[in-house]
Amino acid sequence: MSDVSIIVPARYASTRYPGKPLVHLRGATGQSKSLLERSVTAARAAVGTEVAIYVATDDARIAAEAERINAGVIMTSESCRNGTERVAEAVKNAGITSDIIINLQGDAPLTPPSFVRSLIAAMQQTPDMQVATPVLRCDEEALSNFLADRRAGRVGATTVVSNQLGQALYFSKEVLPFTDGKSSVNGVVPVFHHVGLYAYRQSALAAYMGWPQGTLETLEGLEQLRFLENGHPVSTIEVSEPGAAFWELNNPSDVALIEGYLSRMGMA
Repeated sequence: MSDVSIIVPARYASTRYPGKPLVHLRGATGQSKSLLERSVTAARAAVGTEVAIYVATDDARIAAEAERINAGVIMTSESCRNGTERVAEAVKNAGITSDIIINLQGDAPLTPPSFVRSLIAAMQQTPDMQVATPVLRCDEEALSNFLADRRAGRVGATTVVSNQLGQALYFSKEVLPFTDGKSSVNGVVPVFHHVGLYAYRQSALAAYMGWPQGTLETLEGLEQLRFLENGHPVSTIEVSEPGAAFWELNNPSDVALIEGYLSRMGMA
């Protein structure tokens, strides 16, 4: 996989959860590991030693943690407004030449290795695919968690709606499509969870950096909407991992939820 590099963007100054990459999470054995370590571990589980893995950050504390866990470090500026900008800057700063760049966001420690491999395979099999991201059909438990977050006024997970060609129509922090409180329609949950993972071609990253932030990206706080606002397709790759749970660390209240999933799935 010499044509692939994985970059984990991580910043300390999160508005909703400052210092989030360094928050510790207890696994099934009671062992406590930082969110950053668990995210890098997820990347390593997907690609082994075949692919270079870097942490891109603007903070010395996060850089020190990355070095402690033997991950490559690329320093980036404080002006990066989101993970995609940080990944693009890291690629430029480090002179990375891989055709496919994977952005594994540093708040998704439960990312199954198969999700990363599915994304890489889709990009390799479809040379004209410029940007791709995995989507996961919600089960009733996940949808219930989404709706509970919204009722409580918390900004939680992201949902996505796609067209018949598998291209994203829209991403939102709201629960889309509207289900009128139903957990399933004709026996199927119609809501897809957007997994915080992206694959880009170098040309797509370069184009992204040339566009200003748009209204939708600003309102939703979702970086991928910049592609859609500029007419650039984002391919959605449906993935599935029976028995696994997926949840990002967005709020302090998510710590207990993720620790519960780590315990349930036997993840140390």
